[in-house]
Amino acid sequence: MSDDEAETAVRQWRETAPDAVLLDGFHALKHALRFGADVRLAVTSDKQAVLGLAAELADDLTDVLSDSVIEVPAPVLRDLVPRVHPTAVAALAFRPSARATLDTLSKVPRQSPIVLLDNPRNLGNVGAVVRLAAGFGATGVVTTGDMNPWHPNVVRAGAGLHYATAVERLSLADLPPGPLYVLDPEGQDIRSVAIPDDALMAFGSERHGISPELRSRATTLVALPMRPQVSSYNLATSVAMALFHWGGPAPMPMPS
Repeated sequence: MSDDEAETAVRQWRETAPDAVLLDGFHALKHALRFGADVRLAVTSDKQAVLGLAAELADDLTDVLSDSVIEVPAPVLRDLVPRVHPTAVAALAFRPSARATLDTLSKVPRQSPIVLLDNPRNLGNVGAVVRLAAGFGATGVVTTGDMNPWHPNVVRAGAGLHYATAVERLSLADLPPGPLYVLDPEGQDIRSVAIPDDALMAFGSERHGISPELRSRATTLVALPMRPQVSSYNLATSVAMALFHWGGPAPMPMPS
């Protein structure tokens, strides 16, 4: 690539970055492309290495990446991103429109639940939940509180799978319709409960749990099985267990 082409890519990056989502690393770019993201620019300091990863891990995207990824000098890449991913590639994409996301979340009947994270505090955990929701085919991930679920660290932890599900921050007043199944230690054992496809499955924050306001609105309280004296599970672990239960066999009768 010529110096002029690299300079043009850098200028475009700086113009686009303030309004765009950073896709940090090969896997984030791969997933975003597979699920229809509007990717505007992708840069790397080693295009041959990126194409080698594509040939090994995502051959369906080799031609697309060959045509679209722009090579820039390594110092330039370090200047464009907060920290360079080990795969030495980054891209900029735009979020789906808020209207499209809300339409997806609000449409009923749904074929899979919505994961509701009540005032989460850990960016990495939220990204892990997005990745789980995408893998299980959940309708979406909704957060309450002040955390941005599209924060770069969340997108990084989610490996670009925000584009495979609907991700949005909403107030309690604006939650999508559907029965509210709240994970709570005082609830029924989840193994005895059938979670419907149109449910909102609500999980509390890592430290404080479900807010009283959300708990009071619950259709059903359900609890994950847990050994006595173990205080809690990691948020993403709890979501994985609940989604696996939703998608698994019929509930088992619990001993009285």
